[in-house]
Amino acid sequence: MVSFVTQFQYTVRKEVFRVIRARGLTKTFQRKKETVEAVKSIDVDVHEGELVAFLGPNGAGKSTTLRMLTSLLAPTSGTAEVAGWNVTVDPAQVRARIGYIGQGNGGGYSYRVLDEMHNQGRFYGLPVEEYRRRTGDLLEALELVGLEKRTVESLSGGQRRRLDVALGLMNHPPLLFLDEPTTGLDPHSRANLWEHIGAMRRRYGMTIVLTTHYLDEADNMAERVVVIDHGTIIADAPPSVLKREYADDVITLTLLPSGGHGEAITALLAEAGGEVRTESGPDGVLVAVIATAHGSDRLPAAIEVLRLAGHTVTSADLKRASLDDVFLNLTGRSLREEAA
Repeated sequence: MVSFVTQFQYTVRKEVFRVIRARGLTKTFQRKKETVEAVKSIDVDVHEGELVAFLGPNGAGKSTTLRMLTSLLAPTSGTAEVAGWNVTVDPAQVRARIGYIGQGNGGGYSYRVLDEMHNQGRFYGLPVEEYRRRTGDLLEALELVGLEKRTVESLSGGQRRRLDVALGLMNHPPLLFLDEPTTGLDPHSRANLWEHIGAMRRRYGMTIVLTTHYLDEADNMAERVVVIDHGTIIADAPPSVLKREYADDVITLTLLPSGGHGEAITALLAEAGGEVRTESGPDGVLVAVIATAHGSDRLPAAIEVLRLAGHTVTSADLKRASLDDVFLNLTGRSLREEAA
């Protein structure tokens, strides 16, 4: 559970800085004679300036939720206010105030980069001089200068995604939605795109809502992670809180064969806290595994306890709790396997 202090801080921020407020947001589809509940009564708030990541397996309801929040898909029931406007009552007002980058490429493959940027400016009703100025600024900021006369289909995958970001920022939106923006990109292109998105966020002070299958993106970039499974939110907190509350660090210690019996070692290590188990390793060595919420503190303490008791530790390993561990403990499934 999220601590009372964290909940209180969120409550204060919701009162003042909320840019998304959804209550009971639900979407059902008819598939032949079956009713499919894609999203089931979601309540979620996003605060000004946050980067919030929606995490979940394929079919969890992440993209459907984003499409409802961006007014691209009408909710079956429930309400959502985005940038101060109701998504069903005033969808045009919502769209004027957001940027949306979907899973597919936004640019027409046979069109030139410059033409696509200018057309986007015309779509938002910007004066000619203004959309030309913004085009130049965005192309420079996203390292697309020199590609203006190239067709979209001739660009690399990373260049296309940077063009998508440029198109999504033409209206200088205070709120940007990113639906799996780096899927299919190599690690270098992913890192490069995030560097640009981060720079744009700092430049414009944007709020960002992200869906992703890449756990490192959610862990490193997001202030909050919303875990969705089977169309419902099952956890919502900063990554550090989720890992502390729903997963453990794992310490693995290897002792010399003369290190003593497993039961004695287990009892010795358990005194300092954590879940301890021992097992026999190759060549008669003893392996002790400790699951604990405070691995960095527990590791040196465990080695010292064993040393003082006359045992020799030959190797030590610390595996930090991850968001995949969180998802596995919450759902019984690994998000890494789902993404693959």
